[in-house]
Amino acid sequence: MTIQVSPEQTASSQAATNREAYLAGLLKLAQSTEVKVSDRLPELRSQAAALVQEQTFPTTRNEEWRYTDLSPLLQVELVVGDRSLVVSSKAVQAFALLEAAESRLVFVNGVYTSELSAIANLPANIFVGNLAALPEELKARSQNYLAKQPGAEEVFTALNTAGLSDAAIVWIPKNQEVETPIHLLFVSTASDRPILSQPRCLVVAETGSSVTLVEDYGTVGEGVYFTNSVTEIWVEQNAQVRHTRVQRDSQNAFHIGKTAVSQARDSRYTCNAVSFGAKLSRHNLEIFQTGEQTETNLNGLTLVAGDQLGDTHSTIAYTQPHGSSRQLHKTIVDGQARAVFNGKVFVPKLAQLTDAGQLNRNLLLSPKARVDTKPQLEITADNVKCSHGATVGQIDPDEIFYLQSRGLDQASARQLLVYAFAIEIIDQIPVASVRDRLSQLVKQRAF
Repeated sequence: MTIQVSPEQTASSQAATNREAYLAGLLKLAQSTEVKVSDRLPELRSQAAALVQEQTFPTTRNEEWRYTDLSPLLQVELVVGDRSLVVSSKAVQAFALLEAAESRLVFVNGVYTSELSAIANLPANIFVGNLAALPEELKARSQNYLAKQPGAEEVFTALNTAGLSDAAIVWIPKNQEVETPIHLLFVSTASDRPILSQPRCLVVAETGSSVTLVEDYGTVGEGVYFTNSVTEIWVEQNAQVRHTRVQRDSQNAFHIGKTAVSQARDSRYTCNAVSFGAKLSRHNLEIFQTGEQTETNLNGLTLVAGDQLGDTHSTIAYTQPHGSSRQLHKTIVDGQARAVFNGKVFVPKLAQLTDAGQLNRNLLLSPKARVDTKPQLEITADNVKCSHGATVGQIDPDEIFYLQSRGLDQASARQLLVYAFAIEIIDQIPVASVRDRLSQLVKQRAF
């Protein structure tokens, strides 16, 4: 099954028709995936498909997509991934984490691969596996969580749900503290024909529990493909989730990812999101504080060069008093690349005594590099402490000169300053092997 789009069609009406046809083709591809789990999934898929059919493929005329043109994706003929495709354990070992050698789930092109996964080093009373293996009790309870986050109607989220056939599941019971990091590895493969991959992840941290997650997107071989992922995280009362998300897809890939997080009273959620890969990437990070005295910490780093585009859209929505959040998002942009940051914080009247801080810092390394930043703060409560801001700048020549005076050549001095800018985010990652690997990637990247 393929999607055919003629690049010669340029008139606006033809373009609109093409976008509609492309979205219809994506939906048809999504629906062609096999439903591995029965119960409620067919109904969920059907409802989501109806939502997709009511919408249009986003353009830059849509405010939410104003800075990110998806037209290059329209030129790509996609197919469903070959489920018989084999990825060697040696290839997966390149992504392995020392701390998660026996706590790893692997999905290849969105499909769970048991032979590459290892979950022996986890407490017996937690569940880490795929949706098809979920115990009956949890399967029934999952209906209260799966596809229940706000924003499920958004076009790419609905598209993912319309093709939902399996998912990575992490379920931590009450008062269980999991010390071992859980590695959720989503690998895409290079192929003669670009693949549509739709990974799905559900995390439930019950009351008083604690867990560390590493959500990792990588590639075996360089190629064109489209990853459309959705991760739903539920942090219940007094629970804590430390979440690291790494996107290092092929430089020719397209990646659109959604992370939706619901936080109950007294819960704590931290996200460290680092994005290196893809020709065009976007991460929608949406936090919903539904209880009092919740704490949210968001750290983000986007590094793009060449003709890459990296887009981060975040939302923190308060609904109760005494909530707090801290957000620091950095971008490093080189060549003709472009970075986008749109960060929204909503503080309604009910959310009195909110303490929210947001900062976006951007480093441009070439004259043609570009950043579009749009921090947004919407406050109707009258007793809050909120701040936001953005900076855009280049490497200070005086700093280069200072380092050269200490014996470094100009290239080394520049690389050291870029590394120092990035490491503030990477140092926040709680898993040492991820921290070390990303530090090396920053050092090796030619800026």
